[in-house]
Amino acid sequence: MYSKIIFIFTLSLFLLNSCSGNDSTSTPGTPGTPQTPGTPGTPATETMYFPPISSNDWETKSLASLNWNQANVNDLLNYLETKNSKSFIVLYNGRIVMENYFGGHTATTPWYWASAGKTLTSTVTGIAEQEGYLNINNKVSTYLGNGWTSETLAKENLITCKNLLTMTSGLNDELGDNVDPANLQYKADAGTRWAYHNVYVKLQNVVAQATGKPWETYFSTSLANKIGLTGNWYQSGDNSVFWSNTRSMARFGLLALNKGNWNGSTIINSTYFNAATSTSQNINLAYGYLWWLNGKSSFHVPQSQVQFPGKLIPNAPDDMFCALGINDQKIYIVPSKKLVIIRMGNAADTTNNALSDFDNTLWTKINAVIN
Repeated sequence: MYSKIIFIFTLSLFLLNSCSGNDSTSTPGTPGTPQTPGTPGTPATETMYFPPISSNDWETKSLASLNWNQANVNDLLNYLETKNSKSFIVLYNGRIVMENYFGGHTATTPWYWASAGKTLTSTVTGIAEQEGYLNINNKVSTYLGNGWTSETLAKENLITCKNLLTMTSGLNDELGDNVDPANLQYKADAGTRWAYHNVYVKLQNVVAQATGKPWETYFSTSLANKIGLTGNWYQSGDNSVFWSNTRSMARFGLLALNKGNWNGSTIINSTYFNAATSTSQNINLAYGYLWWLNGKSSFHVPQSQVQFPGKLIPNAPDDMFCALGINDQKIYIVPSKKLVIIRMGNAADTTNNALSDFDNTLWTKINAVIN
């Protein structure tokens, strides 16, 4: 997916040229200011922190207070920089432990989420269900009408919203990203085949039709505004792409770490979120509702029907779930370690659709710091 990214890179060059700034480590208050160390010996019962909705303030925590290995930090940062990273953030219990920018990127520079943004669509779909606008077990044609694909009516009616969330629509994934009806053709019955397909984006149309509000409006009022997430959706060819700064991506990661709860307020109920971050079908065990899952016995990757044995990212914690986008956009969530880790940038090595060898090597470097 996201094979047609000329628009993305053109827009990113424009944004980077319009935003100035040196390589920096940015922390609370005004982005780019020196970090204030956390207090050593913070009790283990420390509460989860949520940054204010309408402020740049964000509490920090020092590596020393966590007994992390400061000596290995430079190796991690050097690796990130040599692998074309633009930004990197580590949150522990909601507080910033590391925040670094590379190559002129700054705390205010937007960057694209690519397929990592699928998790935004998953979350907003769940909110719409929570508010009574839709049911993910209903067929897609309930909201879009008949003929949204070129399949026979009988086959089209097999496709539910949940099939779009789990990449099991059965539609032919070899025809590119175009989601016009003529290009959405039958390959298998819904639910019998896992294939990474841009048809998931039809969920944005489902939400718009069900709520009676434009997708961008409902996204903002139901999710973004409630957690202080800023950014914009852009149409890149057949793809709907979200752009934001790195801290906004971290805010969404913090919501995910807390299973849809933001500072005591339920944004998306934990029942839906737990389902979204658990194995959703019996074909690709490492896939939930547009979220990738670590620690499973096997996995599939985009544009392949091969089942690979073992964990998605062997060096990462087993309980990690993540949002992965083309060219190594990453949101790693590790509940057991209270961690949210964000990486934005260009492809570490070669263009990839989501998962790459970079993930496993990066986790080797992260582990050397946090363990």
